[in-house]
Amino acid sequence: YWGSRALRWVQTMIFAIKEINRRSDFLPLLKLGFHIRDSCDDIPVSLRASMLLVNGQPQRGITVNRTVSPVIIGDAASGVSMALLRSLGSFQIPLVSYFASCSCLSNQREFPSFMRTMPSDAFQIRALARLVSYFSWTWVGIIGVESDYARFAIQLFLQESTRYGVCAAYTHLYPVVLSQQALNELVDIIQVPLHHYSFFIGSWSTHIEAWSTGKSLWEKSGDILTGTLGFAIQRAEKIPGLKQHLTNLKPSHIRKTAFFAEFWEELFQCRLNGSVNTHSHGAVNYFDREMCKGTEDLNSVYSPYADVTQLRVSYNVYKAVYLVAHALQDMSNCKSGEGHKVSLSGLFLFFLQLIHYMKQANFSVLGENISFDQNGDPIAYYDLLNWQKMPDGSLHLVKVGFYDASMAAGRSLVINDSAVQSVCSDSCPPGSRVVRRKGEPICCYDCVPCTEGQVSNVTDSLECSHCSEDTWPNEAREVCIPKTIEYLSYHEIMGILLCAASVLGASISVLIIAIFFKYKDTPLVRANNMELSFFLLVFLTICFLVGLLFIGEPSDWLCRIRYPAFGISFALCISCLLAKTTVVLMAFRSMLPGRNVMKWFGVNQQRASVLLGTLIQVIICVIWLLTSPPHANSNTGYHSAMIIAECATGSEVGFWCVLGYIGILACMCLLIAFLARKLPDNFNEAKFITFSMLIFFAVWITFIPVYVSTVGKYIVAVHIFAILASAFGLLLCIFAPKCYIILLKPEKNNRKSMMQR
Repeated sequence: YWGSRALRWVQTMIFAIKEINRRSDFLPLLKLGFHIRDSCDDIPVSLRASMLLVNGQPQRGITVNRTVSPVIIGDAASGVSMALLRSLGSFQIPLVSYFASCSCLSNQREFPSFMRTMPSDAFQIRALARLVSYFSWTWVGIIGVESDYARFAIQLFLQESTRYGVCAAYTHLYPVVLSQQALNELVDIIQVPLHHYSFFIGSWSTHIEAWSTGKSLWEKSGDILTGTLGFAIQRAEKIPGLKQHLTNLKPSHIRKTAFFAEFWEELFQCRLNGSVNTHSHGAVNYFDREMCKGTEDLNSVYSPYADVTQLRVSYNVYKAVYLVAHALQDMSNCKSGEGHKVSLSGLFLFFLQLIHYMKQANFSVLGENISFDQNGDPIAYYDLLNWQKMPDGSLHLVKVGFYDASMAAGRSLVINDSAVQSVCSDSCPPGSRVVRRKGEPICCYDCVPCTEGQVSNVTDSLECSHCSEDTWPNEAREVCIPKTIEYLSYHEIMGILLCAASVLGASISVLIIAIFFKYKDTPLVRANNMELSFFLLVFLTICFLVGLLFIGEPSDWLCRIRYPAFGISFALCISCLLAKTTVVLMAFRSMLPGRNVMKWFGVNQQRASVLLGTLIQVIICVIWLLTSPPHANSNTGYHSAMIIAECATGSEVGFWCVLGYIGILACMCLLIAFLARKLPDNFNEAKFITFSMLIFFAVWITFIPVYVSTVGKYIVAVHIFAILASAFGLLLCIFAPKCYIILLKPEKNNRKSMMQR
C-alpha cells in the first residue's frame, strides 16, 4: 500500500541520491542509482520484489537492468524485514531499514547483514519504563496490535517495568484492521479504568512509535486521548531543498508511474491523460472526472506528502542513503586500516566488505553525528511528544522532553513539566479554580468561577484569594482593583440639579426679603407681624442653603454640621410659624368681652417663644453630638463592588428625636392654624399656614419609608429633596399671595381693603 507518507519517503530517497550525485567532493568516481519496488507491506510481494533487485529477472514481459543492487533500503515493517533477511541471507546482501524497530533484529548471529537508522525497540521500552517511573505510575494499562511483534514488545516492557514496581491493569490486543467496532471496544477499555485510576497506557502497533504520532487515531477517538504522552523518533527540523523537490511533480512526469499517477488523481480528483494507474478505475464516478489540466499545484493544497513539518521517518530514509554512500566512500578510500584498495570484483566479497564499512561508519548529517553500535543499531534518541488540543480543536504534537540513550541512566530522560498538557479536562483560566471530580483521576476536574469578592491570577489555581475591603475583582476576576467610591457629587447631574434648586430657593427668599423691606410701610406687610415674617424668610433661606451641606464627599466635620443645621433651621421656621399663628388666633380671641390675653403675646413674648422652641432642638442636638455624633463612614456591606461614602448618624435615637421634634412643632402649628383658618381677615395667614403644613407633612411622611429603604447617594438626594420641597411649600404658600398683591395688585394694599369683610 502506497500512502502519501510512503510516497514522501520514496521521494526523500531519490532526493538524497540526486543530492549526493551532484557533489564533487563525495564519491567523485561513483554515481548512485536506484530501483524502486512496492512491497505492499506483504511478505510474498516483498520477496518477489527483492529477488528482482538482486538478479534482474524480467517481470511481466519487461526486461530490467541485470545489474545487481548492492544494497536494499527497506523494508519499513519489522516482520517483512525479517522475512527478507532469512530469504537473502545466503547472499549476504546488506539490508538497511529506516523504520523496522523490533529488537529481535539486533541479533547479529541471525541477521549479520542487517542495519537500520531506526533505533531498536529495546531503547524505547527502557524510555517508556523510565517515563512510568518519572511520574510514579504503578498501575498501567497496555494495548497493542494483535501480532507477534506487539506481543514481543509488550513482554519486554513488562520485564523492564517490574524494576520500578509497575503492575499491569490489563493487556489488550486489537486487530490489525481497526474496524469501528474494534475501536469502540478499545475506547471503552481505556475509558472504564480512567474513572477509577490515574495510570499510563502504552501501545504497540506495527511500529512502536507510530501510535505516538498517529493523528488519524485522534480523529477517530475524540478528546479521550488529549494529553497523551508518547515517544517518537528524532525529527529533522529541515532538510534543505526537500520541500521544493516534493512539490516539483508535474503531470507530464508522473503519468507513467502508477504510484504517483494514483496519488495525483486522488488528490486533485481528476484523470491523467495516458495514466497507467488502474487502482482508481473502480472508484465511484472515476470516469466522470474531468481531465487534469496540467496546472495543478501541490503548493495550493494540503497533503501529507508535501508536509515537511514532521520529518521523522523521512529523516531516517535520508540517513540510510547517506549511510550507504559513506560506506562506499570509505571502501573507495580504504579507511578500514587494512592498507590496500578494496577490489570491487567478486560480488559476495563486495557485499561482506560493504556491510563491514557500514557498521564502521561514523559521519555527520544535518549537524547530527551518526554512529552505530556492535548490533548495527543507531544510538537512540527520542522526542517525547504531548498530544495537545488547540483552541480550534486541532491536534498539535508538542515536544515536551527527550530520551537520550547515550547519557547516564539517571539523566537519560528530560521532561519539561510546565509544557505538558496532560489533561482529562482543559486548563482552568485565571478567574476560576480547580474542583476535583470525586472518584476520577487527578487530571479530571471542573473549572468553577471564583465567587464574588475573590480572584485567581494563575492558570489551574486550586484556590481563589479574597480581595481586601477597599478592592474588588475586575470583570474577569483575575485581579483586584480599587472599589469605586459613591457619594452625591457636585459634578453629577443629580447633584447639580439639587444644588441649583437650593440656590434658587435661597435666592427667592432673599428676593422676597428685599420686596418686604421695600414695602415695609404698606398695610399688607405691617398687618401680618412684619418682624416674624422677616425672621421666617431668613430662616427659610438658611433651610435652602442647608441642602448644600448634604452634597459632596462626607467628612466627620461636615456630618456633624449637616444634621444639627437641618434640625435647628427647621425648628426656627416652624417656631416662627407657630408664633405667627398663635398671635393671629389670640388676637381675635382677645376681642371677646372680658378677655385681655394679648398682654401675653407681645413682641418680646413672640421672640421668646421662637427662641424657646428652637432651644429645645439645640439641646437635643448637643446631647446627640456629645454622646454619639454623626461621622463619615465607608459602607462596603451594601454593594460589594463599591464603597458608599456616607454620613452615619451615630445615634439613630438622636436623628429620630431631631426629626420627631420638628414633627411635634409642625403638629402644633397645624392644629392652631386649623383653628384660626376662618377668622375674619382678608389677609389672614392661618389658611395658608394650614395648607403649607399639610404639604410639609406629606413630604416628610413620604420621606420616612424612602429613607429607611434607600442607601448611598440616593438617600442623600431624598433627604435634600424633602428639605427643598418642604421649604418651597412654606415659602410659596405663605409669601406668594402677599407678593402677588404687593407687585401685581397694589390697589388692594391699603387699610380699607384689609378691613373689608
